[in-house]
Amino acid sequence: MPEGVEQGVPGALRRSTPHIGEEVILKAWILTKQAPIEERSLSLVELPNPSAGDREIRIKVSYSGICRTDIHIAEGDLPLMKSPIILGHEVVGIVDQVGEEITQFQVGERVGAYWLHSACGQCKYCLSSRENYCPAFQATGWHADGGFAEYMIVPEGFALSLETVRLEPGKIPPLLCPGIAGYAAFKLAEIESGEILGLYGFGPTAYYVLKIAQSLSIETYVSTRSTRNLERARREGAVWVADASKTEMPAKLDAAILFPPAGNLVEPILSQVKAGGCLVMAPVSTSTIAIEQYSASLWGRTIKTLYQLRRTEAKEFIALVNDLDLQPGVTLFPFEELDEALILTKQNKLEQANAVITVRTK
Repeated sequence: MPEGVEQGVPGALRRSTPHIGEEVILKAWILTKQAPIEERSLSLVELPNPSAGDREIRIKVSYSGICRTDIHIAEGDLPLMKSPIILGHEVVGIVDQVGEEITQFQVGERVGAYWLHSACGQCKYCLSSRENYCPAFQATGWHADGGFAEYMIVPEGFALSLETVRLEPGKIPPLLCPGIAGYAAFKLAEIESGEILGLYGFGPTAYYVLKIAQSLSIETYVSTRSTRNLERARREGAVWVADASKTEMPAKLDAAILFPPAGNLVEPILSQVKAGGCLVMAPVSTSTIAIEQYSASLWGRTIKTLYQLRRTEAKEFIALVNDLDLQPGVTLFPFEELDEALILTKQNKLEQANAVITVRTK
């Protein structure tokens, strides 16, 4: 566990002295014990309202998206880094309090919080804009309290200004996880205009990669087993769409990105990638990987993994979104129905690709 994490103390309880005129109580969903989502292990409680430290801002949360990583944390697929914890790392809100040393944000500004909550700022990784590798990396909604609450605290250097984003606020949360992650995976692929990119799996993250690739005139092939995702990939304009395990791709790939945690797909994908190309692996975990034919499948290719996120990637993507043809599918839920939204997300029963909780609209 990184230094500085206060085990057992929600962030909302650490700085609870209100200023004059502040609300004293906030509502938040907390997780104290990992269990299947169907057991409704999150509890809606009231907590003291947090106050921003000198270099922090307090966000009045408007919308908070649900990511499958939230489910992995809730159910125990990822360790519980702090308990109780407020989950949620796709957060859109309005700044309503700033610390005394804040220079980048003002009260009333629309901002976002995403997976990267903080890093040490002093190690060789932080000093080279690679804070995703920082030993003290802390994630929103995992190491530090997240956005399934009416208010949350964010360090100034890790909040994102959303003032220029023209999408409706309720459609922005997916940009802050699958959007940024997709952009990061795309950059790792190092692919250029006129080349061919293969996407294996077509969930929310792959959708953003497709849109970025289209904006740069990169041909995109999509392989997925899901009938629903096959239809969506065709509708969104992928050049070739099928299940590559059943239908041969019409050309070799310059790069590929694998989204599902399916280690058995690694060698078949590599064999489809040209020498000099690479395979980017986006999942946080995967089943066993075995490469039996080194010369035919791996030799001359590179495997990269998407590991956490960087501030530069987040800022670059947000600056890019107005130039993309983005229509993120969102199903909105009331704040009080978070547990139901989590269940529907896990069971793939959402009407749209992304679940978003409406916390406050004013």
